[in-house]
Amino acid sequence: MYKKSIELIANSKKVIVIQAENPDGDSLGSSLALEEILGDLGKEVVLYCPVEIPKYMRYIHGWDRVVTEFDAKADLAIIVDTTADVLMSKVLETPGVRHFLESHNVLVIDHHTETAPNLSFDYDLLIEEAPAASQVIYHLAIEAGWSINATAAESMMVALQSDTLGLTTPNVIPESFHVAGELTALGASVSKIEERRREFMKKPQHILEYKGRLIERIEYFCDGKLALVRIPFDEIQQYSDAYNPSVLVLDEMRLVVGVEIAVAIKTYPDGKLTGKLRSNSPISSDVAGYFGGGGHKYAAGFRVYESEEQVVKELIEATDKAIASGTI
Repeated sequence: MYKKSIELIANSKKVIVIQAENPDGDSLGSSLALEEILGDLGKEVVLYCPVEIPKYMRYIHGWDRVVTEFDAKADLAIIVDTTADVLMSKVLETPGVRHFLESHNVLVIDHHTETAPNLSFDYDLLIEEAPAASQVIYHLAIEAGWSINATAAESMMVALQSDTLGLTTPNVIPESFHVAGELTALGASVSKIEERRREFMKKPQHILEYKGRLIERIEYFCDGKLALVRIPFDEIQQYSDAYNPSVLVLDEMRLVVGVEIAVAIKTYPDGKLTGKLRSNSPISSDVAGYFGGGGHKYAAGFRVYESEEQVVKELIEATDKAIASGTI
C-alpha cells in the first residue's frame, strides 16, 4: 500500500506540498508535518496554497511558511487532503501548474474514502479510511521507518484534532486514539495546542455582533432538518480577514433541535458559489456530491457556478434525497 509512495519520495530531491483552495487544519497540519519529515530525510520542501492561510488557523505554528507562488523547480508534487478537481481549480488555473502536474510525478495523500477521486491528471494515490490525512501520513512514516520529530508530531496532532473536533466526531476510529497517544509520546502537547487555539478563537466585539446578525438570518427547510445561512460577497470582504463567517455559525446551526445538516453558502462576483456543510447525520458527502463536491460523511463542501436560488432549490432536493435514502 505504501511502497509506491515511499519510492516516489525516495527518488525526489525537491518536493512541493500542495493544499487546495479551501485549506483547513488537517491540510495545513499535514503539510507542515511532511515538511518536517521530508526535511529530515534531506529533501527540500516547499509548502504551497493558492490562497493565504486564514487568520483563524494561524495558531498553528509554521503557517507563515506556506507560500502562494507555485515553485515549478520541484521534481515531485504531493497533494494533501483532496482528490477533487473542483477544489483544485485555483491551483489548476495558475499559469504553468497544470503542465507541471501533467509532466511530473504527483502523489495524492487523502482520507476521503466516501467520495470517488476526481482529478484530471495522472497521479499515484495513497488513501485509507481515517478521520484525517495526518493519520495516513503517520502510517506512511511508520511503514517507511522515517523519523517523526516533536514538531512534526505536533503538526499531525493539530491536523487530527482539527478534523475530528478533538477526537469527538463519529468518523473517529480506535486507531485514531492510538495515533494520538503515539504523537503525544513523540512530543505533541494537546494542552499547548488548545491554549493557542483558544487565544486565536477570541473575537473582536464587531465580529460577535456580526455573528448575531448571521444567526438571525438562518433559514430552515426540509421540516427543520436543513439549516441554511447565506453570506454575500460584501460580508466576505468585510469580515473574512478577522474571522471566517461560515465558521462563526455552522456549529451553532448543527446544535438546533431537529437539524441534521447545516450549510453556509457564500456568493462571489464572478458567479462562483461555495457551500460548506456540517451535519449530525452521515449525509454531508452525499449532499455535496450532488454538486460535484465531496468530503467526509459529516463535513464536506462544494463549488459551483449557478444562481443562488437555483443552488438553494437543489440543496433542498439533495437533502431530501439523502434523508429519504435511509441514512438517517
